[in-house]
Amino acid sequence: MLGKPIYFDYAATTPLDPWALARMLPFFDQDFGNPSSVHQWGQQAESALEGARSTVARYLGCDRDELIFTSGGTESDNLALRGAAFAARETRAANHILISPVEHPAVLTTARQLAELHGFDLEFLPVDAFGRVDPDDLAVRLRPDTALVSIIYGNNEIGTINPIPELGRICRERDIPFHTDALQAVAQLETRVGELRVDLLSIGAHKFYGPKGAGALYVREGTRLIPTQTGGSHERGLRAGTSNVPLAVGMAEAVTVVAERRGDDSERFGQLRDQIIERTLVNIPGAQLTGHPTERLPNHASFVFDGVDGNQLLAALDLAGFACSSASACKTGNPEPSEVLLAVGVDPLLAMSSLRVTVGRQSTAEEVEALLAVLPETISRLRAAEPAFT
Repeated sequence: MLGKPIYFDYAATTPLDPWALARMLPFFDQDFGNPSSVHQWGQQAESALEGARSTVARYLGCDRDELIFTSGGTESDNLALRGAAFAARETRAANHILISPVEHPAVLTTARQLAELHGFDLEFLPVDAFGRVDPDDLAVRLRPDTALVSIIYGNNEIGTINPIPELGRICRERDIPFHTDALQAVAQLETRVGELRVDLLSIGAHKFYGPKGAGALYVREGTRLIPTQTGGSHERGLRAGTSNVPLAVGMAEAVTVVAERRGDDSERFGQLRDQIIERTLVNIPGAQLTGHPTERLPNHASFVFDGVDGNQLLAALDLAGFACSSASACKTGNPEPSEVLLAVGVDPLLAMSSLRVTVGRQSTAEEVEALLAVLPETISRLRAAEPAFT
């Protein structure tokens, strides 16, 4: 331990970039106008909002009119799935939804609700032991009535990267809307929508050092959505509600910094990640890596350990001064095994022992060394105590 708490949960959230904070502050108390107003305060706010939209759009490689601001990744995922599914049903009687079983709950739960409450035919694509979708499996499961396909880009729980460009190409050839949840990918992977061949792409600012409560949905020109939040003409009529100008400009500033740093950051993250993976697998008997060994997010290491309770492990690491997580931050503390781990074939008992370690800009080699010095002893002590499972 280095004498201070050490944060290794960057997949859950990231600290706000100081440049983003500075950019946001004037819009809380000085340039506070409503961008829908016609007076000078409103015009200033609208200019800032559209400038932020142009900045984020440039990073994604799309036109600014194809970018919808939302309250975060969850809302973006919800709008993508519900909006595209209902539009496809209305225009071509499409009733079939294809997703992977390793999606974030924002996609998984939304898709299930569309099936349970609205009668859509939900089908889960198979994934391999690493959580990847095979393009051939997608190709054979597409149907004339497929309304939407949604496959996560970089998995938040196990770090695996899906072959999004190839999956997108298959959907594009069949003229079926293709969505990806790219929240974990923005700060580390290629996210230019043309290269990914996506029709819909979700991002959330707090995953790339921007403010919580801000996100965006890319909607490719010609992709029809039915709005799920109504009440005004904001965001091209697709997302009613007064625009959150401070958070939008903060997100734009954060993505500007990401554009400058992504290459160097991803290389350094990958070095730290590999050190965590290699040393953990060597020094801890029974440790197993979850997710793909190489096709994984640069900052992401995840494991299961036999004979260990994941929540007990997190508590012990927290007492030792290390903030890590078990599976998704949206599911931490849930006594049920992770659906993602079950989908990739991990035994339900073993799935209860998961640990996720994610690094970020503030992470150092010394901090990684400190964790690696504590982790083997912590797991050994937990294994020697009362059995974690019966």
